[in-house]
Amino acid sequence: MTEPAACVFCRIVEGREQASFVAQGADVLAFLDLHPITEGHTLIVPRKHAASIGEVDEVSAVAMWSLARRVAAALGASGLRCEAINFFLADGAAAGQEVFHSHLHVIPRPGGLPRAFARDPALARRRLRDQLPAALRGGRGSEGARRHRGAASEAALLRLEHRRSAS
Repeated sequence: MTEPAACVFCRIVEGREQASFVAQGADVLAFLDLHPITEGHTLIVPRKHAASIGEVDEVSAVAMWSLARRVAAALGASGLRCEAINFFLADGAAAGQEVFHSHLHVIPRPGGLPRAFARDPALARRRLRDQLPAALRGGRGSEGARRHRGAASEAALLRLEHRRSAS
């Protein structure tokens, strides 16, 4: 994980690295992605270093989405080719996060591009689709969170994981 002193986004927040700023607020800022997927691709970044979205404080998390909405509206009115918008947040290396300072991508989508995400047709056929929402409402999360939930919730998750591996 990136320490704040070595974090490129922290250096941008502190003014030690250059960026093309789109908007700035008390808790978050927006700047153009250095390696954009499409023209206008913007990053929304909390000012306070947080490697993952779970570490972002509530005020900054709300401010990230609020600023992302404003940026999306501005992109739509900008004259850029923007028929739709993708919001993307990779949380962790397995999800594709490359800079470990939580950030939200706002990506204008011109028509004619391939879909950003394709569905796995096998998932639609699984019995799990009926059981997964209940498991998620139960708060499946980190090991630390699991320890605080109690034996009944843990047993239900273990049964769900067993069913999933058996299917």
